[in-house]
Amino acid sequence: MLNKFKPITPGLRGTVLVSKKHLSNEKPFKSLTRKINSTGGRNNQGKITSRRMGGGVKRKFRLIDFKRSKIDMKAEVIRNEYDPNRTAFISLIKYEDGEHRYIISPKNIKIGDKIISGENVEIKNGNCLPMYNIPVGTNVHNVELKPGAGAQLVRSAGAYAQIVSKEQPYVQIKLISGEIRHINKNCKATIGEVSNSDQKNIKLGKAGRKRYLGFRPKVRGVVMNPVDHPHGGGEGRTSGGRDPVTPWGVSTKGKKTRNNKKTNVFIIKRKKK
Repeated sequence: MLNKFKPITPGLRGTVLVSKKHLSNEKPFKSLTRKINSTGGRNNQGKITSRRMGGGVKRKFRLIDFKRSKIDMKAEVIRNEYDPNRTAFISLIKYEDGEHRYIISPKNIKIGDKIISGENVEIKNGNCLPMYNIPVGTNVHNVELKPGAGAQLVRSAGAYAQIVSKEQPYVQIKLISGEIRHINKNCKATIGEVSNSDQKNIKLGKAGRKRYLGFRPKVRGVVMNPVDHPHGGGEGRTSGGRDPVTPWGVSTKGKKTRNNKKTNVFIIKRKKK
């Protein structure tokens, strides 16, 4: 659900944000939070290695259970929360033995719902099981790349993957990018889509709200001097005078930067252009 505002200030005109009425107002579960240090995009020598980072609101890191390692033990959803470190919402769950953990909220999960992780559990929203036991055509998220390593794929707001077919010893899944790839059949995945599918529709409305998120201003290369950028310089306004490149001369129009030849064999079809 989206919130739209009356344009009583310039910053509110056009602002569209995701409604958080259904989320808990309580502070995060203390034992599942850690301190997080802001780098400002700098390395251990103080040099900027990632541009346009810095500032932003101070935040605590929530420890998320991506492994779902408590097998055949039911857990109850205690509350759904906002997490400043990711686009998806998170849910606090309580296991039958009293342990609390955070998980990525599946879409339409409600307080009081029971979820479980195991080998032959029900195909139900929020349940986690190996992919060889999930029917073809099911939407899943939190997909592992190596058995037991924890979920690495399909974790952001509104994302899901679909199981396309099963071929020993692999399962074929189609990612939201259009890529089709083989995954080991013993890797776990969680049933359903990730929450907060409206994330893609938000409009921040003002530069300051982008700064709260830890982003600094982006300056176009075309308005720089030749010493600072390949697009810089020229008399009057120019449009660059060459194909778009980074400050270091690398093409920014679809040059492939992937450098992991070991896993090329698992990719059946590349993502959509």
